[in-house]
Amino acid sequence: MTGKERRLMFERDRLMERIGKRNDIAVEAYGFTPEGFPVRYKVDYYIRSICAVESPETLGKENAVNPPVFAEHFIMDISIPPGYPAIDSMPEFRFRTVSEKGEPIPHPWHPNIRWFGDFAGRVCMNFPDTYVELAWGVERVARYLKYELYHALNELPYPEDQTVAAWVIRQGEPYDWIYFN
Repeated sequence: MTGKERRLMFERDRLMERIGKRNDIAVEAYGFTPEGFPVRYKVDYYIRSICAVESPETLGKENAVNPPVFAEHFIMDISIPPGYPAIDSMPEFRFRTVSEKGEPIPHPWHPNIRWFGDFAGRVCMNFPDTYVELAWGVERVARYLKYELYHALNELPYPEDQTVAAWVIRQGEPYDWIYFN
C-alpha cells in the first residue's frame, strides 16, 4: 500500500472513529479510487442553523431588518484531490445547494461559507499550515453551523462571503440572532 493509500484509509478510519458515534453528524464514503480507497464523502449535519434571511433583496439597505430563517439538516460533500495530502492539494468542503433532482436545498448562512455566486456552498476552512485531519474539518464545520466559530470582520483571514459577514456584524450580533444554541 502506498503512502497516499495509507493516508486515505487513516482518514476514513478517523472519520468513523470520531464522527461515527455522534447523533448530530453522519458520514458516508461514496467516491472511490479504482483501487477502492475513499476520496469523496457525504456529510449530513442534523444541526439547527441559519439557512437564509428574510427579504435578502433588502440586505445592506438602511433600516432593513432581515431576521434569520432556520433549517435542521444540511448536506456537505468532501472531495479529496489527486495530489492529496500535499499542502497545495487540500480537500474541498462544499455544501450542496441543489438536490439530485436540481431542486434548491438549504445550505448554511454563515460568513465562512459561500452563499452567493458560482462557488455557493464552498466552506473556508482556514487550514493551518500543519497536519489536519478530515475529522477535524467536519467537527469545525459543526461549530460553524452552531455559530460557535465564525470570522465576519473584513480583515485576515477574510470571510468567505462578505454579504453574510456584513449581516452578522450589522444584524446577527446586535439582534442576538446568532446566539441560538
